[in-house]
Amino acid sequence: MRSTIVYDNTSRQENLAADWGFSCLVEAHGKTILFDTGARADILGQNMKALRIDPSRIDAVFISHDHWDHTGGLFAVMKIGRMSVYVPGSFRSMPDLYGLRRIAGPAEIFDNIFSTGELKAIEHSLVIRQEEGVVVVAGCSHPGVGEILEAASAFGNVTTLIGGFHGFDDFGQIAGLSCICPTHCTRHVDRIAAMYKKQYVSGGAGRVLEI
Repeated sequence: MRSTIVYDNTSRQENLAADWGFSCLVEAHGKTILFDTGARADILGQNMKALRIDPSRIDAVFISHDHWDHTGGLFAVMKIGRMSVYVPGSFRSMPDLYGLRRIAGPAEIFDNIFSTGELKAIEHSLVIRQEEGVVVVAGCSHPGVGEILEAASAFGNVTTLIGGFHGFDDFGQIAGLSCICPTHCTRHVDRIAAMYKKQYVSGGAGRVLEI
């Protein structure tokens, strides 16, 4: 599995713009999924071009939740070509006539690629099952990191968590993970980095994780 952070509050490369929001390109099991679309379509497009990401290769868009900093580039991406768009059931920014696929409970999107199902009526997370364990990509973790990890564990042993954790501070819940990459809205990045030096991977636009 290859995960490339396209949009984040920070940037790892001078040619990539940093902005409040999140987007990540996930390539796994022969599929390419754009997870969230940041806040601004122009920045998303600019960063994708700089990272040499061909948007026509995207098989699906996965929107974690209906907040502007995760949906800003959605219309622009959808204009590029036909692709499936998975959103939580509470998503209201776009009518169903656009062919959205609403997710309520846990669901398989592609072989070994799942949604946790919408948690606490706001957000769902992407789950990729591999032989080594389960990788979870989260938008902002509004339902709670613990709740997301518990839901994802239905698909296997969770080893990796990538994405925004918001104000998460129950740090013992992530002690068993082998890779922790907090991004975007995570308030306690420094604390996580200090506590889990071996597992911690810094985020930022341009970060590539090979898992």
